[in-house]
Amino acid sequence: MLRVDQIQVNYGAAPALWDVSLEVKTGELVSVIGPNGAGKTTLINVIMGLNRVKSGQIEWEGETISTLAPHLLCERGVALVPESRRLFTGMSVRENLELGAMHPAARAVRNHTFDQVCELFPAVRAKLDQVSGTLSGGQQQMVAIGRAMMALPRLLLLDEPSLGLAPSIVGEMFRAIEAIHRGGTAVMLVEQNVSRALAISQRTYVLENGRVITSGPSSELSSNAEIRKAYLGL
Repeated sequence: MLRVDQIQVNYGAAPALWDVSLEVKTGELVSVIGPNGAGKTTLINVIMGLNRVKSGQIEWEGETISTLAPHLLCERGVALVPESRRLFTGMSVRENLELGAMHPAARAVRNHTFDQVCELFPAVRAKLDQVSGTLSGGQQQMVAIGRAMMALPRLLLLDEPSLGLAPSIVGEMFRAIEAIHRGGTAVMLVEQNVSRALAISQRTYVLENGRVITSGPSSELSSNAEIRKAYLGL
């Protein structure tokens, strides 16, 4: 489905990612973990076309997408929930959700998808006419995920969805991600809550200093002594 092959990404003259390769197969839930500054957000942004690769390539279902604009990727079935949510805070919840269904295929079934999002996040249904900037952080994150789902993604990219949320809301957020995955959507999860990410994903990549230092089944990495010490505090 998604294949990242030996990409290098620079910010100016400074390299941010070196020879990074990974893949997400159809229907898979893959996590990317690593310390702050490892390049996780850069990786997810370059996949979505928000940053450009210096070398290497990114493929989506066999097509090279390294130079495609984000809206064209969205039409092909890739959607991003960015770090810090980035809602239009002066617009209502309903309006934010509707903005996710802008391409023709998504717009054609917008009402049906809207009902699915409200079923996934009942708290959102009660806030539809409220200005999104007045919601709690957890509710805003629900709207951000819902907006991405309105685009009918086959691959959902999630950048730090639990960041800054209360523990009780974190649990709800991860349950929603699992429900999205069970519904058939592939997920690439960039997440600083390592224990949660390992618990719900099938495979994990560990990124440090712009490089993938190890990868494998999440169940194996969660029992790896070095991973447990470095990321789980055990």
